[in-house]
Amino acid sequence: MKDIEFTFRELLNFKLFTIGKADISVSSLIFLVIFMLALNFIVKLIRKLIYRSQKLDESKKFTVFSLIKYVLYVVGFILGMNMIGINVSVLMGASAALLVGIGLGLQNIFSDFVSGIVLLLDSSIKVGDIIEVDNLVCQVKEINLRTTTVLTRDDKYVILPNTFLTKNNLFNWTHSNLNSRFDIQVGVAYSSDVQTVMDILKSVTAANPKVAKTPEPFVRFNDYADSALIFNVYFWSSDPFRVENLKSELRVKYFEAFRENDIEIPFPQRVVHQVR
Repeated sequence: MKDIEFTFRELLNFKLFTIGKADISVSSLIFLVIFMLALNFIVKLIRKLIYRSQKLDESKKFTVFSLIKYVLYVVGFILGMNMIGINVSVLMGASAALLVGIGLGLQNIFSDFVSGIVLLLDSSIKVGDIIEVDNLVCQVKEINLRTTTVLTRDDKYVILPNTFLTKNNLFNWTHSNLNSRFDIQVGVAYSSDVQTVMDILKSVTAANPKVAKTPEPFVRFNDYADSALIFNVYFWSSDPFRVENLKSELRVKYFEAFRENDIEIPFPQRVVHQVR
């Protein structure tokens, strides 16, 4: 029995390898595994508590949990190494040049990570918001720590680095909680009656259920172009994300109304003078 006990003790104290001045034995590895399993259990428990909270939305829950998880894993790694006799500071000092190289390579990723934390904690944008950034109008579908997934007006999913959202001017259409104003430019022939054209444009626009009733749409006689009288139709809508579809619908209705009232939509003309 003593021989078995002695053999088991020898097995636990058996040196597997050496890191720096620390001898890593079987017992050290077993202790490290148990420590990491306990840490993983704590992380899962914290995740369950955070996601049960009613005070945070889904994006903030994900952010808070991710931050706590990464901090716990880093601290756990350092504590675990120290407990088995490995001096982490010595390892980091020995690999300083490598860490600098890795840091430079991961600079953009780290910047995206920080930007993601800012976006999620600041609540400047949330999942479901309609935003416009760098002339791109899109709907936010998912916010992660490094990237944000958006849906464009063309129904294409685009993954944007978070630094793209924080470094560019960003307009959040959703935060306004108001109807936004848009306009359509229309050209008609010079032979057209101006007042009739303005009345048609206004009535057709106001009749569309997707156009806001207040403020009312209005029409301006904007310019004399080379081959057309130019009018601008102004209207308000609560759906900036799909407003291009609405504009298309209105243009079709304008064309039909002009045809019914014998109003011509001219095509560009150019007069060429021949010099002899």
